[in-house]
Amino acid sequence: MFTSRDPSSGAIIQSFRSHTSTRINRIVDRVSAAQVRWAATAPSERSACLMRLAALLREQRQVLASTMTDEMGKRTIEALGEVEKCALVCDFYAVHGQAFLEPERFITEAGESYVEYPPAGVVLAVMPWNFPLWQILRCAVPALVAGNGVLVKPAPSTPATALMLESLVADAGFTPDLLRVILAEVRNLEPVIAHPAVAVVSLTGSERAGRAVAELAGKHLKRSVLELGGSNPLVVFADADVEAAVAAATSARFLNCGQSCIAPKRLIVVPEVADAFAAGMAKAVAALRTGDPRAVDATLGPMANREARALLHGQVRASLAAGAICLAGGEPLPGAGAFYAPTLLDHVLPGMPAFDDELFGPVACLVRAVSESHALELAANSRFGLGASLWTADVERASRLARFMPVGMVAINATERSDPRLPFGGVKASGYGRELSYHGLREFTSPRSVWIR
Repeated sequence: MFTSRDPSSGAIIQSFRSHTSTRINRIVDRVSAAQVRWAATAPSERSACLMRLAALLREQRQVLASTMTDEMGKRTIEALGEVEKCALVCDFYAVHGQAFLEPERFITEAGESYVEYPPAGVVLAVMPWNFPLWQILRCAVPALVAGNGVLVKPAPSTPATALMLESLVADAGFTPDLLRVILAEVRNLEPVIAHPAVAVVSLTGSERAGRAVAELAGKHLKRSVLELGGSNPLVVFADADVEAAVAAATSARFLNCGQSCIAPKRLIVVPEVADAFAAGMAKAVAALRTGDPRAVDATLGPMANREARALLHGQVRASLAAGAICLAGGEPLPGAGAFYAPTLLDHVLPGMPAFDDELFGPVACLVRAVSESHALELAANSRFGLGASLWTADVERASRLARFMPVGMVAINATERSDPRLPFGGVKASGYGRELSYHGLREFTSPRSVWIR
């Protein structure tokens, strides 16, 4: 059962029955047939469909934002921003998608040699709840412009958002049945992955889900793209603009109630600025206002559900028991919803859940290094490798250090973000493969070498 439940009140909004295996098979077959027709369309028609989809997203932004807020507690202002970002990714690939697919020519002993990029086939997108519209389109738009069909398996808590998108794609004039939603649990996806038409599986989610899907994809010799968790370090050096670093860390860490894989979660500071940074963060966290995500004065909404809140609180308590110090928050808030007090932990060390694991909620963790080299060691000391943020006045030196960070993305005097113009993805337990840019588009193609005598 896929159930939409308001995290701010606990009330059930709507329930959807999971699809039967027969219905899922029928949907997969229809997407497969649609993909063959879509692959034959002219590039100009694909771009036109994307432009129409962007327009529809903007037309329906209020309804889409309200649905996201109802289903997973995202603040209305953040939900509206998510819709606009989705429209922008459509705009970007409508303009640049065809150029990304142009054959690459190479000089060889042949008369002519080149690599072309035909579509892979059907892409299965296994998507999370925290950015229920953006995550789907971040995967689906490059896949569609490359000529693929898309099957969307949304999170069990956000089916309504996915079904609304399915309808908008149809209204935008794409080949009928080109993007369809299947309401199925991850444990029931093997027959879908095994289907001959499914060529690539793209998952955004937890390590556990990533391992399960990667195992199934490998079993059936299907390619996979995994965007998993993160515990990104934000490193503040002695010459950094501490005030700017505090503002950026607060904004990024507590965006979406702290439920973002790319958010900086380990705030690593050198001794020269540690106390000033801690004081600034404590003041900033104290200024956050938790409340109804629809209220204009709320700066923090609820977590997605009470189960996620309980997991987070267990990680906080275990870290405090191991010696961390709570400077703010640290407790669930009373009431029927899934609210958690904005929290700041200080003196976090390796071996604590707050350092070793991903805390997916409104908790910032302050890590005090004894030197600059120690700060860099702490930053690299993680099984995750999604992104990192370096704060210093010496940008040239930071650029050199960035080359040695074991992550997929580095921001200097800024925090990491997903941008259609740049590839998005990580290393180690944060997954593999890339989304966005031409790198992400080509994940959904089957490169073919052509050699002409």
